[in-house]
Amino acid sequence: MPTSLRLAVAEFRDRPGRAVLPGVALVVGVACLLAALMLSDAMVRATAEGAPVVPPGVDLVVREAPYEDAVLDGAVADRVAGVAGVTSVEQVRRVRADLLLDGRAGPRRSDADVEVDREGLRRVPMLEGRAPGRDGELAVDRVTAHEHGLGPGSAVRVADAEGRALDVVVRGVTKRGSLGEEPVIVVGEDLAARIDPTPTVLSLHVTGGDATAVAAAAGQGFRVDTAAAVAAEEPGGDLALMLLPFSILALATSVFVASATYRAVYLQRQRHTALLRCLGAHRGPLVRANLFEALSTGAVAGAVGAVLGGSVAWLLARLFDAIGLSTIMGAVELSPALLPNGTQLLIGVVTASVLSAFAAVRPALTASRISPLAALRTSEGQTPDAAVVRRRYVFGVVLVVLAAVLGVLGVLARGSIAAIFLVLFSGITGVFGLFGVLGPVVVPALGRIFGSVASRFGGAQWKLAAAEVRRVPQRSASVAMPLLLAASMVTFFAVTVGSAQRVEEEFDREPRPDAVVVDSAERPLRDGVGAAADQPQAARTLVLHGVEADQRDPEGYAFPAEVVGADPADARDWLTARGVDAGGFGPGTVLLGDRYAEHFGARVGEPFTVEGLPGGARTATVAGTYTSSLLDDADVVLPDPDLGPASKVLVTFEAGADPVAYQTAVEAALPDSPTVLVNTRAAESAQNQRYLDLGIVFLMVLLGLSVAVAVTGIGTALTISVQERRKELALRRALGVTKGGLQGGVLAEAVLLSLVGVLGGGLFGLIYAELTLAAVGLFAWPTAALLPLLLGGAGVVLLAVLAAFGPARGATRIRPAAGLAAG
Repeated sequence: MPTSLRLAVAEFRDRPGRAVLPGVALVVGVACLLAALMLSDAMVRATAEGAPVVPPGVDLVVREAPYEDAVLDGAVADRVAGVAGVTSVEQVRRVRADLLLDGRAGPRRSDADVEVDREGLRRVPMLEGRAPGRDGELAVDRVTAHEHGLGPGSAVRVADAEGRALDVVVRGVTKRGSLGEEPVIVVGEDLAARIDPTPTVLSLHVTGGDATAVAAAAGQGFRVDTAAAVAAEEPGGDLALMLLPFSILALATSVFVASATYRAVYLQRQRHTALLRCLGAHRGPLVRANLFEALSTGAVAGAVGAVLGGSVAWLLARLFDAIGLSTIMGAVELSPALLPNGTQLLIGVVTASVLSAFAAVRPALTASRISPLAALRTSEGQTPDAAVVRRRYVFGVVLVVLAAVLGVLGVLARGSIAAIFLVLFSGITGVFGLFGVLGPVVVPALGRIFGSVASRFGGAQWKLAAAEVRRVPQRSASVAMPLLLAASMVTFFAVTVGSAQRVEEEFDREPRPDAVVVDSAERPLRDGVGAAADQPQAARTLVLHGVEADQRDPEGYAFPAEVVGADPADARDWLTARGVDAGGFGPGTVLLGDRYAEHFGARVGEPFTVEGLPGGARTATVAGTYTSSLLDDADVVLPDPDLGPASKVLVTFEAGADPVAYQTAVEAALPDSPTVLVNTRAAESAQNQRYLDLGIVFLMVLLGLSVAVAVTGIGTALTISVQERRKELALRRALGVTKGGLQGGVLAEAVLLSLVGVLGGGLFGLIYAELTLAAVGLFAWPTAALLPLLLGGAGVVLLAVLAAFGPARGATRIRPAAGLAAG
């Protein structure tokens, strides 16, 4: 062991630059891992730091047990209050509210925690101000306060249970943020009763009493925990888990790069290793020396990467703030720590050390097998054993054929779970076979193609760059493979999302109303809403009077149904204008949505009984069916405008009408109905596109971490390549090649390797994106946002060129005389 340690230390001392090269990729990989951990901590703090707490005077907490049908209500509270020793039982309640921030209700209603106005029983921590009183006051979350300029003393409005505006005052700003752009507020008991008379009971806070007795009184379906146990429960880690897969992907990429770099470094030491074998060194100490060196390199890389992780997390946080992801996640401004704590630093060092040693195992074993006679030869001119090469090619071809077979089977099994797994295993097998096993053939072949094309425009240095890629095919393949994987994943995601979006757009072409006028809480519409909806932009309107009903199918299962009543003439006019044969719709008949009719086996001309209606079931003759989306997903239409109060108004626009102008006109005509919403088709599509764009940017940025790691492999590979070719580069300088010519050759090699990765991986990702769509039973021509893909590819090439500047400058520093004299 001391001999191994001395060999490792000697290598660090003699060639420190070469010894730390494999750690470059690990630095980036660990920085990505620590950035994900630190940013996840910031996300969890933003959403959980201000979560409601159990007040200090509470002893027990009663909650509904998971996967049970029991409902917590006042009756349960009364039973618990009767237990011996129980001194008080407080119901923890929540209501739904409409916060009228801009004078009208927004598309998303608010959750409102009901705070008890007694000292020692308040649950929601405040960031500014104080908790609200019983009536006329509320507290808002910090995201809503930030976006709308609210603070203690601000005047706002909320809607009462009837949809009328109430003037209230903001008394506090809570520590927590909203989630998914839905405000979260706190109200007092009296205001809660005016907002929503049917609160949801979340739990019971019990003071005094025995847990067993309280559980027995509560009954089956409820759980009773101590206040300390509830306070110790960890907050949900969904946000933390969201970033973890991408950091693991970046780490895996760094292992690929580190392994390729170790292989190249040990190849450079070939003569040194062989001489040690000639002098009697055994394989064991040589392998252990390399692993000691790898562990040391990994420890240093882990420490550096952990320190850099805070900066990466800060940059990602600023990006999330800029594009609006922070507010969706519940934060005004994500603020990860700039430096890791002790645990995170230890995680970085240990992870990098283990992965570095893992990446070095196979190259170290291969290097230790070198024959002592190899000391008499240089690394150039050696060729691998023909039998080994042949076996590798056969194995690679078998894997590629197997991947093709699995892909075909996945398409044949489309629409099933097995199809997804078949395509997944096909992709894994194809990557391993095509780029892993056959990489020394595929990568140089692609390099030759790109080099021959580029040489027509760039000159001889591109031919020389392609020749260098072919000279050490194993190293070129190892360097290009992480970039291939990253590019294929980015392309796969972009094409899958683009194609799926195109399919969704085709589904979105289903006939729907251009606008729907409805109350935010599905309250009955007041008189005058129908007239207000009949603006000049509206070509046709239809008022629906809806009720909720349960319909039993032939097997006896009850399904909720949206049953609406409408004026027969208006309904016929509405449906006929959209190509539906509704001429027979009138008294004694019923219209059914197509999917609803299919589920219940209803046929035109036959009687159908509609159950669960006010006044009892009704039997009527089916006059026709319609596409459910035509009537905003109503299931059943009866020719009865007195079925219930008006619930919504469907609108079709005149050709060329402005949806925003229509919405503004309707809202202006309903100043006393602030909870009436005008949901236009255009606004809904724009909002869906916004969320889709945010998701694309989010995932592209995180996948870009793996691309950044892969690009470092190009820089390290070129550094080693320049070290190996000192004689060749010196000879070029002696023959008159300028420093700029040498730099251009090294940069050309970087461009070729990056093009192999980007274009080869892009083609692979495109193929498997289409296979995935086919496996789920969809087909669409490859569709993706072409400009972002092109910009991303150009960015990768630019990063590769930047990574190659260091090695290129190193090549220009080689003096012809010294280089030619170097052994």
